[in-house]
This record gives sequence, C-alpha cells and structure tokens, in this order.
Amino acid sequence: MARAILCTLLFVVLGACASPVIHPSGHESAMPSLSNDHFIAHDGISIPLRSWIPAGQEPAAIIIAVHGFNDYSHFFAEPGAFLASRNITTFAFDQRGFGATPAPGIWPGVPSLIKDLETLTALLRARHPGIPLYLFGESMGGAVVMVTIKQARDTGTPLGIDGAILSAPAVWGRETMPWYQNAALWLSAHTMPKAKLTGQGLKIMASDNIEMLRALGRDPLVIKKTRVDAIYGLTNLMDAALEAARSLDLPSLILYGEKDEIIPRAPTELMLSRMPEASVASRKVILYANGYHMLTRDLQRQTVWRDIAGWIDTHPGVARAK
Repeated sequence: MARAILCTLLFVVLGACASPVIHPSGHESAMPSLSNDHFIAHDGISIPLRSWIPAGQEPAAIIIAVHGFNDYSHFFAEPGAFLASRNITTFAFDQRGFGATPAPGIWPGVPSLIKDLETLTALLRARHPGIPLYLFGESMGGAVVMVTIKQARDTGTPLGIDGAILSAPAVWGRETMPWYQNAALWLSAHTMPKAKLTGQGLKIMASDNIEMLRALGRDPLVIKKTRVDAIYGLTNLMDAALEAARSLDLPSLILYGEKDEIIPRAPTELMLSRMPEASVASRKVILYANGYHMLTRDLQRQTVWRDIAGWIDTHPGVARAK
C-alpha cells in the first residue's frame, strides 16, 4: 500500500512539473486567399501549397491531399502526377507544425488542423464550383480528414465535398492501447514534453520502398526527431478520429495494407465497425496483401494510384450537399 501511495504522489508531483506545448493558430485576422504555391489562413499565416494539374483542360475531379505525421506536402508528388495524367487535379499543403510552416515540430492542436483544412476546402470549392471535390488523408492526414468531417456534421456547416479517401488512417486511439503505454505516454508528456525521440531501434518497416525511405531521411523538411508532446497530441487526434468514424456517412474509400506496422489492424477494424451502417453501399474498403503503411509510396504504389482514380471515376459528385 505504501508503495502504491508513493507512486501516486510521484505521478502528481511530476505531473505538475511540465505540460505538453501546443502552438495553436491565431485569432481571425485575415481574409483567407489562395495562390499558386500557398494559401493564407484565417490568422494570416502563409501555408505552403503544391499542385498537380492536368495540362490544358478542366479537371474531372479535385483532390485535397493531407499528409501524415512528420511529413509534408511533397508526399503526394508521384501519385499527384499520375492522377493529373488521369485528368484529376491534386492540391497538397503543409499542415501546421510540419514542413515549411512556422514552428515545425511543435504540435498545433486539433482545432488548428481542422481550421486549415476547412479553409483550403472552402477556397478550392469557391474557385472550382461544380467540380467533384474529394479529401485524401494518409495516416495522420486521414485522422484530420475524419475529425474535420465530424465537425462539419456537428456544426451543420457543409464542407462541399463529394467523398473521402483514407489511406491507413491514424485511428490508434487510447482505448485500443495497453494501459502501460497510455501511462508511459502521459507521464512522458507531462514531465519531459520537449524530449525528442527518433524511433531508431524499433525495427518498424513503414514501406518496402527502401529508396523512398532513404530519400525521406535526406529530406530536411521531414522531421526526424519527434517531441514527446507532439506524440501526445497525435494520440489525442487519433482518439478523436476513432470516435469520428461514426460520422463518416459520405462516399468513402478506405485503403489498408496487411503488412502495416504503424497503425495496427485492431483499431482499423474498430473504425470500420463504427462507420454508419447506412453508408455501407457508398463505402469501399481495399486491403493490400503486400501493402505497408505508406501505400501510395510502396513498391506496388501504382496499383493504389489506379484504385484511387478508378474509385473517383465511379463517384461523380453525388454527395456535395453533405
């Protein structure tokens, strides 16, 4: 009993020493606007933007691609070019806290991530009225897409999108983690939030495309050392995304690799079980036997690209009102 009391007191004392840092967006201070290589967010921050546009013709559809944790907009370069050849335009942006945005490596908070995606979606919807618009999210980006859709549902504010494409969405919420992992994460985030982890030694394979992984290691805009409080923030996002699955009732394409070592199968199956029964007919799930976490960059990536293009071809903007 004495040991239990001592441990409890230790947690309380250490918990008072520090707290996770969040670098949220500012107050409404600017009119959002869209340029070729960036957009201006509601607080005046310039967000880097990349695009892959079909030459000389109006696109059949538009995708907004949202990258994963520690990554940035360049992640969609190859699939973006492929989809442009199929008359599909893609826009990808650096999420706050990542890439070339201010304060890279500092967690921006879920509300800020949602607000930026809402802003870019509204800007592109206004610029391209009548063209089907889809949100694509990889890993953490998939979680951001899910919580953004849920917020739109909760507030009754239509996003003006026609569907969602989720590639290995980050839904590994706390309810699917072992208790000791939850405890260790909380303790670390509240005692040493600035500590940085590299993941070296974990022997986790994110993709079978080794040359691509080496290129990421050389890319200065890819974060290599992750703050503990950023991992804590990501886990908060994954909690919210797993709950948001209940709101994903629009046409959706879910992609998952059987060899994914980043997002376990169990939380992914729980996410699927929570999606509305009424939307089963408009939902497609593809499992790739040889797929890893980075499906759009794996060695079999072109198969995934073709699946994305094929799915969009069969969903010509039927759900924009949602």
